[in-house]
Amino acid sequence: MDFVNFDLENMDIFQVTELLKYHDARYWQDNSPVISDARYDQIVERLRELDPSNELLSRINTPQVASGGKVRHAKAMLSLDKAYSLTALLEWAEKYARTPDELLLVEPKYDGISANFDGRILSTRGDGETGEDISGKLPLIELESPGYRGPVNRPVRGEIIIRADDFKNIYPHIRKKDGGAYKNSRNAVAGIMALKDIYPMQIQGAKLTLVDYSLISRRVPLDKLAGQWEELKLAFAELPYPMDGIVVKFADISFRESLGNTAHHPRGEIAYKFTNVSCRTTLTGVQWSFGKNFLTPVALLEPVELSGITIKRASLHNIQNILDMDLQIGDTVTVERAGDVIPFIAASEPGLVRTSPLITHCPECGTELTRSGPELCCPNRECPGSRLQLLCAAIRNLGIERLGEPTVAKLMKQYNVRHLRELFDLSQEDLRRLDGFAEKSAANLYREIQKARVVDDYQLIAALNIPGIGPNIAKLILEKFPVDQLFTATVDALADIPGIGPERAGAVVAVLQEQQEEFTELFSAVTIRKHEAAADAPGVCFTGKMPEKRSYYEKLAREHGYEPAGSVTAGLSLLVAADVNENSSKLKNARNLGVKIISLDEFLALLAGEVEGKEAAGGGEFADLPLFS
Repeated sequence: MDFVNFDLENMDIFQVTELLKYHDARYWQDNSPVISDARYDQIVERLRELDPSNELLSRINTPQVASGGKVRHAKAMLSLDKAYSLTALLEWAEKYARTPDELLLVEPKYDGISANFDGRILSTRGDGETGEDISGKLPLIELESPGYRGPVNRPVRGEIIIRADDFKNIYPHIRKKDGGAYKNSRNAVAGIMALKDIYPMQIQGAKLTLVDYSLISRRVPLDKLAGQWEELKLAFAELPYPMDGIVVKFADISFRESLGNTAHHPRGEIAYKFTNVSCRTTLTGVQWSFGKNFLTPVALLEPVELSGITIKRASLHNIQNILDMDLQIGDTVTVERAGDVIPFIAASEPGLVRTSPLITHCPECGTELTRSGPELCCPNRECPGSRLQLLCAAIRNLGIERLGEPTVAKLMKQYNVRHLRELFDLSQEDLRRLDGFAEKSAANLYREIQKARVVDDYQLIAALNIPGIGPNIAKLILEKFPVDQLFTATVDALADIPGIGPERAGAVVAVLQEQQEEFTELFSAVTIRKHEAAADAPGVCFTGKMPEKRSYYEKLAREHGYEPAGSVTAGLSLLVAADVNENSSKLKNARNLGVKIISLDEFLALLAGEVEGKEAAGGGEFADLPLFS
């Protein structure tokens, strides 16, 4: 696969997923992107179009930094959902606003590294719940907070950036390790944060700025936002900070927080990405594709060039959007590529010959379609199209990485698999008979499916595909209602849980009652493990080239009560090495810090119970490391 010169329109889900994984590593881990931010966003949005539930879309990425250890945030630091047009931004606000004049906060979206200072430790956002300790960079950082500018000496949440004036005046004289200059401020920030030794930067006079997110914040009523939008963009453009958009949030903090979070972002705020690119073409058709719960319309367009890209398709969001725009096949449409990313229809004009794009029956099973708010749904719970997406979403929540959509489709067709419970009944021989499977690949997939029988309680609840209930919300529910009490939960009791609310509580109870028999069968087929906080788990780090992907061993470690770590710190319990005799930086650090080092074979034996925990871990504080949870 060509990872630089690629044609997204002709790539399937697997190819786009691998493409995103590659560029995630180049951007976030290596700090050496080989494509533009706009091109990267195209990959993300193409994957969202092909596979809206793909786990990569909800993963919170963060740059690699030289870390002093893991830091658990008292309050999660999630990413933000994105809007690429004022129309989309207003739709988001109107969806949640209580009144037409609901007060909003409008703030710059800084282009740097998110950070939190709790009064003692400075840390990155990390995965949203656990970040990296970067307190060692504090000597380089100046805080800009309301009414204050100076050393970082008070709790604050903000973005580490380089001011435009500092980059212009200071950084032309600052050199990297290889003697080169930094090309832009964001690369400079990421490069400096990845340094283990900041002394060369200190003696050169390098300076970073931590901008308090509350430093610049305009209060604007929702019904005035559209009228003031261009003025706001102009005002923010004059600020001396690198920005790639604007953040809009509800001003009422308690209301904002009551809306809760997805696994990826809070619902009470959104990021508008700068864009001003559009063109006109003809709508030649509408294709309806299956999501997990709804049918999604995609516009088919007369090919047109936009920012050097040939546009053939565009998002139409939902059926209500089509109705609101009175959009029909044959119309002339204005297409925008929000932030040079996913094309969408911003406006339309009636064509001479018009044909309705609406459908009344499911293209997959023929059932008459129904409406659910702005969405079009197939009410047939056994519809092959929706069942495939639901099953794939459930499989992703269980973490069965080898089982992708093409294979699931084969299982549905060949063995009539429709539910998770039926997946666990498959034999290794059943898998081997699938087209494209050999003995080894069937054995590997069978083993992974069987391992998924031991599942964290919150993963299992997320896998039930209850609308609006992902891993984060599942954890909140389970704090009040353990799995064995779930079917007794009432709407009122669930609605009292922060982030749930009456509407979502009603949906949870309705689905649990309607599908109780199916869920009970599933629960009886698995071993449900109560999720414990990661902060209480012993840390394990892996180093060296191993037979399987690193994610495989990290998942295995989590299943046995460990918390995987990306680096070696004094608080680490165990370093697992492919070759304990190597001299990698992780092994050197472990020896210097006195962290116990064992081979991969020893670690696997420890998990399997083939040796005593005390013997494998060396006794002492490692004697009580968990073998099985």
